[in-house]
Amino acid sequence: MKTAVVTGSAGGIGSATAEAFRGAGFDVHGVDRDDPFPELDRLDALVCAHGISGRRLGDGPVDVCTEDGWDTVLEQNLKSVFLYAKRAIPLLRANGGGAIVTLSSVLGLVGGDADFATHAYAASKAGLIGLTRAMAVTYAPDRIRCNVVAAGLIETPMSARAQSDPAIVARLPELQPLTGAFGSPADVASACLYLATATFVTGAVLTVDGGWTAR
Repeated sequence: MKTAVVTGSAGGIGSATAEAFRGAGFDVHGVDRDDPFPELDRLDALVCAHGISGRRLGDGPVDVCTEDGWDTVLEQNLKSVFLYAKRAIPLLRANGGGAIVTLSSVLGLVGGDADFATHAYAASKAGLIGLTRAMAVTYAPDRIRCNVVAAGLIETPMSARAQSDPAIVARLPELQPLTGAFGSPADVASACLYLATATFVTGAVLTVDGGWTAR
């Protein structure tokens, strides 16, 4: 049986991803904040589906973003993925290959306007894209595939502020014109599963954003 580690497994996207992988026959080890990386005999896929919004910590535009907010967001969203990958790569290599999937955001690809001006968050998500694509090149000879999902506005607890903001809800037909609505955790989970099992795909950034970045 193939084995997957899914981080952020207690969250909306993480729990949906763990469920999708179990449905596809994986033995899934869920990891949430403060959980140790499991000791495993084999690993086929690492999915880093965790992350935080730093707005309550002082994230915002550069001129007002606090240093503590910046440091915390970069540590939780970017450094943590580096550490998980550092643990996973020897296991994937020993297994003859496998997959790493990271969860970025449309804000790692395009600039956010006043409604989405959290620059530490944007930097952390752009950093994930750079890190993942660099790993894709480095570890391709080991048959370790590294890909990114860049998500739009998804209906999760982390997006509660946006869900409760009438101005943002009114903008959804503009931001995500495919549906004019928030995406679901299952939308992201299915993309993660695809990238974890697509044997000829590496270094890809798959947008799951209802058309946000197609504009």
